[in-house]
Amino acid sequence: MSFHKTPIQDLIVFEPAVFRDERGYFFESYNQRVWAEAGVEIDFVQDNQARSTRGVLRGLHYQTGEMAQAKLVRVVEGEVLDVAVDLREHSPTLGQWYSIRLSAENKRQLLVPRGFAHGYLVLSETAEFAYKCDNFYSKAHEGGVRFDDPVLGIDWEFDLEQVLVSEKDLALPGFVGRRR
Repeated sequence: MSFHKTPIQDLIVFEPAVFRDERGYFFESYNQRVWAEAGVEIDFVQDNQARSTRGVLRGLHYQTGEMAQAKLVRVVEGEVLDVAVDLREHSPTLGQWYSIRLSAENKRQLLVPRGFAHGYLVLSETAEFAYKCDNFYSKAHEGGVRFDDPVLGIDWEFDLEQVLVSEKDLALPGFVGRRR
């Protein structure tokens, strides 16, 4: 098992040890003790899973205030481009984004800390996306940033004319006009 720092503080990529043989494979997708030994102690309280088709873009979402959420995200089937944007007010990387391809094949996971907007774009024909949250969802505390905000300039590695985005996500404010 290995943990990799990203250029943005506290945003961590996890690669589990995968044990393969003629029967298939086995890996621990999460082990609280392993994460604690790596210096990350998070009490996850909710698991979510979504299935989407190629070109579906979900995000960029976050929760505010006391309902802010850290997420540990992974792909169970298919492949996505996963994106996290630093929204932490006093962070030296405020407004910077990080992207990574997560897939059922590479089994990588991304820890998205509180204070980040998060989203993903499905690159395969279908994808099942699963994530753990350290706080419960609260509609009253949801926020978001437009996926195509020119200030952020996220490279989604996909023709944005071809993406399928919800009406709710299309109505999100830009980075400068985001709700806190």
